[in-house]
Amino acid sequence: MEFCRTVARRVGFGLLLLLAVLILNFTLITAAPGDIADTLAGVMGGADQQVLDEIRTRYGLDQPFHLQLWRYLSAVAVFDLGYSYYFNVPVTTLILEKLPATLLLVFSAQITAIITGTLLGVLAAKKPGGAVSLTVTFLSLFGFAAPVFWTGILLIILLVSVFPVFPVGGMMDVTVEGNLLVKSLDLLYHLFLPMITLASVFLALYSRHARAAMLEVLGADYIRTARAKGVPERRVLYRHALKNALGPVVTVAGLQFSAVISGAVVVETVFSWPGLGTLALQSILARDTPTIMGILFFSSFVVILFNILTDLTLRALDPRIKSG
Repeated sequence: MEFCRTVARRVGFGLLLLLAVLILNFTLITAAPGDIADTLAGVMGGADQQVLDEIRTRYGLDQPFHLQLWRYLSAVAVFDLGYSYYFNVPVTTLILEKLPATLLLVFSAQITAIITGTLLGVLAAKKPGGAVSLTVTFLSLFGFAAPVFWTGILLIILLVSVFPVFPVGGMMDVTVEGNLLVKSLDLLYHLFLPMITLASVFLALYSRHARAAMLEVLGADYIRTARAKGVPERRVLYRHALKNALGPVVTVAGLQFSAVISGAVVVETVFSWPGLGTLALQSILARDTPTIMGILFFSSFVVILFNILTDLTLRALDPRIKSG
């Protein structure tokens, strides 16, 4: 019963936060200079004021702000994200078309960063002053300081131009023919560079947090007791210490999910990955407000959802949070 009340409270707070984000996003985008009428006029090579007014009337841009906001919130409440001015298709259709590519990139990068970063943090915590610890610390600081776009461009120069090992961009090679296994391998082949680029900065972050958490846990009394009883060191590290050190890593992973999505926008642009990031860039350049708002709504929803799931996961990992 207590767990159900906790879930209900988290969902309620999440819905209120989502509403606030929707209002803020709509306000900022509406207040920005320019609109779809200016974009269409530019595409047509120019238009007089009458044509611009007709375009704004057609899309309801001539109505007062509060009416536009109410119409938008009412539509979102029934999961209607509107119609794209620029692509001339429903926004929901656009998002669903691009969503699998972005989810594949984001989740593969996040999983790679969490697993690899945690293992590096454990190795670094075994001997804090050793060569492995210093190497992990150096690589973590380097990866965390390097901008994502710089890392991507560097990998393209090194592994595409100088050593042509990987493709320069895209998601799949349309000339590849074969069964599902062949196409899946081609997809992984194209995914590798953008995944490593996106994972690099978060891998550094998780390794630092895992190292700090492991050092704290390894100094606890129950770890010294386990070692005194003759428990093998490998079991002490991965059975006793790691489970209790995962809390900070899980917390950071949940809080950093929004950063992963924003980083995916840059990575998709660098590698021409056909996901929501590329769609967002095209929509911003075209001043396609419904599509921009739809992408922001979906991103906000995913971030809030994963924050709730992170909170519930922490309660499952740490009984002290339950009792609190």
